[in-house]
Amino acid sequence: MFKNEIENFKKLNEMQDVILKASDIINKAFESGNKLLLCGNGGSAADCNHIAAEFISRFQKERVSLPAISLSANNSIITAIANDYSFDDVFSRQIEGLGKKNDVLIAISTSGKSKNVLAAIKQAKKQGLKVIFLTGENKTDLDVELEINAPSAVTAQVQQMHIAIYHKICEIIEEKY
Repeated sequence: MFKNEIENFKKLNEMQDVILKASDIINKAFESGNKLLLCGNGGSAADCNHIAAEFISRFQKERVSLPAISLSANNSIITAIANDYSFDDVFSRQIEGLGKKNDVLIAISTSGKSKNVLAAIKQAKKQGLKVIFLTGENKTDLDVELEINAPSAVTAQVQQMHIAIYHKICEIIEEKY
């Protein structure tokens, strides 16, 4: 099993172009005064909080704070929406209230099938947000600006690779500030 993980991480080197493109999409939004929204469930929700913190605080060097919001962070908002509407709406409802044209949504679903993440993507596209979708090895046919497929079907391995991808994106963007 360890050998498979090493092979998967080696494949990340082949993803340079897609990582650079994601970094460019996010950086252009920041430069234009737009923000980054992030959504995901479970471990991916924790990743959303982590990455928002890297942009708001700092990653590796001192720089200006960059506008990033984890839609997975506020328990009161999530439970109110889940109770009053549906758990499938916990992210799309927040995008409806917070998202503006040319903001960027990073949507994370290791399976590519999370209903609330897919609803978030649909709402984001409706409002003119740019969408970067991170998932596992199975490509989807979603209408997004960029889909990043971690080369594994094993959830834990996908999550590990996603973290490496997020950190590289943070590093690339941080160099511009």
